[in-house]
Amino acid sequence: MYDYDLLVVGSANADLVVGVERRPGPGETVLGSDLAVHPGGKGANQAVAAARLGARTALLARVGDDGHGRLLLDSQRTAGVDTVGVLVGGAPTGVALITVDPSGDNSIVVSPGANGRLTPGDVRAAASLFHASRVVSTQLEIPLETVVEVVRNLAPGSRFVLNPSPPRPLPTEVLAACDPLIVNEHEAKVILGDACVSDVPEDWARLLLAKGPRSVVVTLGAEGSLVASSPGDVTRVASVKVDAVDTTGAGDAFTAALAFRLGAGASLAEAASYASRVGAVAVTRQGAQDSFPTAEEVESL
Repeated sequence: MYDYDLLVVGSANADLVVGVERRPGPGETVLGSDLAVHPGGKGANQAVAAARLGARTALLARVGDDGHGRLLLDSQRTAGVDTVGVLVGGAPTGVALITVDPSGDNSIVVSPGANGRLTPGDVRAAASLFHASRVVSTQLEIPLETVVEVVRNLAPGSRFVLNPSPPRPLPTEVLAACDPLIVNEHEAKVILGDACVSDVPEDWARLLLAKGPRSVVVTLGAEGSLVASSPGDVTRVASVKVDAVDTTGAGDAFTAALAFRLGAGASLAEAASYASRVGAVAVTRQGAQDSFPTAEEVESL
């Protein structure tokens, strides 16, 4: 019996958000809205998103001993996330500088701070969390060697989900554990590198599968997503049409929802369909964690 439906290993940032009429070009200054500070970071976002949906969720992360760190801990606890794995100190809390334009598109610069101090040793010390978790999800806003250690500490029978953001080439050991590897267009092209010889998303999925993951999900924004568990089994999953206000955190909500539903026994296509609905609700609201829906809100969409 697992104590947790989902263990998220990853980043926790304070999101510093400014609305702009348009994002600045090189050397250009633009005026924006009042600064808003929100709890964020891909790891913390995924944990909150899953907990809001009813998943028993734990977070393994590192924050600074500062106001931003306390903001993040408070947001996790309020959502119902178990923070026993959140380490404090070693560096200031990570910060994400985010600009959002009127269409809801965003640009983000991240200062990793304490996220860069989440070490392989921290993962090994949290062995009890791994053995208590049905699904483990992570991203790349923490050191790659820490992600490798996550793979090495997975409990027998647990499932590993990776969203390689920000993208970089991945070791074979990590790719082989992914079930699924979740990428958007940009992430797919970075990971494929010279092997990206097509502009067709179905081909990206097949090429990514050839690199070793057990399954692949390619998210396509308003065009939905596609899922693939073998080169001959690539399925399109429709999106839910909504008026987007802010896309910040939507990918994290999608990943968390998909990981949770997979752990509950859903097929990859079923989990992606549910995750699409979760992401659709999230983009209709401002902010990252503040935008994440409950299970009841998803059902009413």
